[in-house]
Amino acid sequence: MSDPQNPARPSEPTDDDILVVREDEVETDVVNDTVTVRRAPRFGRFIALGVVVGAIVALILTFSFSGEPAPELGLDFDRGQVFGFLLLLCGVIGAALGAVVALLIDRATARRAKSVVAEHSSTHHIDE
Repeated sequence: MSDPQNPARPSEPTDDDILVVREDEVETDVVNDTVTVRRAPRFGRFIALGVVVGAIVALILTFSFSGEPAPELGLDFDRGQVFGFLLLLCGVIGAALGAVVALLIDRATARRAKSVVAEHSSTHHIDE
C-alpha cells in the first residue's frame, strides 16, 4: 500500500484492507489427551562419548608398549599403524559400551514416567 503521488510514503489503510472478525465467526476446539512424559538419554551423545573414550584408550595402548618390531612373527608396524588398528577396535567397543549405558539409563528412567493431561486448542474461522 503506497500513495500514488508519493511512492515512498505509505498511505493510510482503507476499510477494504482491514479484516474484521466477530467473535461469533470464530470457533475454538479444545481436545484433551493423556500423554506420557519422561526423561530419556540422547543416544548419539553416549555413543560419541564412547568413541572418544575408545580413542583415548587406543592412544594410551599405542604408547604403553615399546614399539619394537617383532620380525620373528612377521610383524613390522610403526606406531601410526598400531594406533589406527587400535583406534578401530577401541572405537567400536567404546561406541557399543556407550550404547549399552544409554539403554540402561533409558530403562531406569522409564520407571519414573508420568501420565499427564495435555490440552490442545485450535481456533479457526467459520465459513458461512
